[in-house]
Amino acid sequence: MPVLTRLIPSPAVVDIRPGALDGLADLLADQRISSAGKLAIAISSGSGVGLRERLLPMLPGADWYEVGGGTLDDAIRLADAMKSGHYDAVVGMGGGKIIDCAKFAAARIGLPTVAVATNLSHDGLCSPVATLDNDAGRGSYGVPNPIAIVIDLDVIREAPIRFVRSGIGDVISNISAVADWELSHRVTGERIDGLAAAMARQSGEAVLRHPGGCGDDEFLTVLAEGLVLTGISMSVAGDSRPASGACHEINHAFDLLHPRRAAAHGEQCGLGAAFAMHLRGAEEQSALMTEALRRHGLPVLPGEIGFSDEEFVKVVEYAPQTRPGRYTIIEHLDLSTDQIRDAYADYVKSVKAVCG
Repeated sequence: MPVLTRLIPSPAVVDIRPGALDGLADLLADQRISSAGKLAIAISSGSGVGLRERLLPMLPGADWYEVGGGTLDDAIRLADAMKSGHYDAVVGMGGGKIIDCAKFAAARIGLPTVAVATNLSHDGLCSPVATLDNDAGRGSYGVPNPIAIVIDLDVIREAPIRFVRSGIGDVISNISAVADWELSHRVTGERIDGLAAAMARQSGEAVLRHPGGCGDDEFLTVLAEGLVLTGISMSVAGDSRPASGACHEINHAFDLLHPRRAAAHGEQCGLGAAFAMHLRGAEEQSALMTEALRRHGLPVLPGEIGFSDEEFVKVVEYAPQTRPGRYTIIEHLDLSTDQIRDAYADYVKSVKAVCG
């Protein structure tokens, strides 16, 4: 009888707990990632410097590279600097920009990546994509998944709380993204991967319905696990579809139309997801989202991130142009400007009924 299974690209180890950073050297040795400690470690020029001082005694064989930003040029420079070092692995230690630079650079020189996240702002820490700024704006580049993920909850709590809030919005938006994927499957025949959809949706539901708050270890663990599983779901699907629908089209429209005013990625995605669920008539789910987002201190109305109602209407109108070929509730309804304005007015009424 044939064994009809498939291999899922995923990290060899995921370590999420308080104090996880103190066990980094042992983890790398025990998992045979780098028994000799010959590592290239990418850090930011800010908070990364403090981490280097803390970890230098544990990783005496490592070379440290400060990354200036999150651009394609930064990632290429990092790869060029590391390529003659004969390393066992590349460690990206920091937020999303540093980890994405490390993933891209490691792929360029053929080394595995270890992601050490210092904040939980979005789901890119375990995704098969590096998002980097380039001359045309921003690009997504395919890369292998990290071979290991380390998330020290003590370090996460030291970061500004807005990073945790952003991660909440990003992972909750999975629910809307999967609904868009299922809609496209029904209407256009787009292939849907049930496992990827399940992983992404359940990650969002776990965070949405968890009673804890941003300072609780239990809640932070569920959030971190949700972000990791979302990244793996994208690997299973082969693209970002499980975690990117109308919610992310709205996010990208904010970024492109208002690059100097855009809010955090997860704030915009969470707001976009709540509005998208309202558009599809899923009033109960939209209400659950707005209640959860408000409880965690995230925006549920554009005015809370500095945008007028009319600017938001224009953002929604522009959103489909950000991902040509992607079919979501916005493309499905194909609303006129006035219809978007009316739908948004109804959404505001719903938000006020839920949140006061």
